[in-house]
Amino acid sequence: MRPYENYLCVRDNSWECLIKSELCSLPIDIIKIARREEGIKVIKNSSVKLLRAGENGRSFYDGSTWCIIYNDLAPIECSRYTIAHELGHYYLEHEIKYSQYWNMRTENDKYVSEKYADMFARRILCPSCVLWGMGITSCEYIAKYCMVERHVAEERARRMQLLYSKDKFLTDPCEQKLYSLFSQYIKEHSTVTQSEQRI
Repeated sequence: MRPYENYLCVRDNSWECLIKSELCSLPIDIIKIARREEGIKVIKNSSVKLLRAGENGRSFYDGSTWCIIYNDLAPIECSRYTIAHELGHYYLEHEIKYSQYWNMRTENDKYVSEKYADMFARRILCPSCVLWGMGITSCEYIAKYCMVERHVAEERARRMQLLYSKDKFLTDPCEQKLYSLFSQYIKEHSTVTQSEQRI
């Protein structure tokens, strides 16, 4: 696929993942998403001790189950992102789903599949239409409401600015459906977030 087609694949899969999960508030309950999927098991590394030094997570397919191992001793924001990233490989049907090998995600492993799994993770943890509806523009408030690390919030804030400049919100029926799921939460929090950001 071409880069733009890959982008659309990531975007659409992230929306569909959130809609399927029926979640309607931030921060996104990433463990709930994983547990709703039949055939996925999320495992704390403190239980199995399989991660190497410097690894945030690994995932592998054993022929029947997609296993995600994450560093549960890392900050919660890091653990949430790691699980979301590994779910990205699952939802995007990367080759790991059909083979029996480890996929190591460290800070320096940035293969093409890793790039798109990162994009997926940012989009399910920080859904743009929800941030837009709440009036959130700063990386500080993205980090606060989405419970993500600073560098993730900064990347999402940059993307939000591009979307704002192009006025690209709620142009797709799938995104409209996602926005509708969060509409009550958005209504309850938008005034608060906008007033907080003005302080």
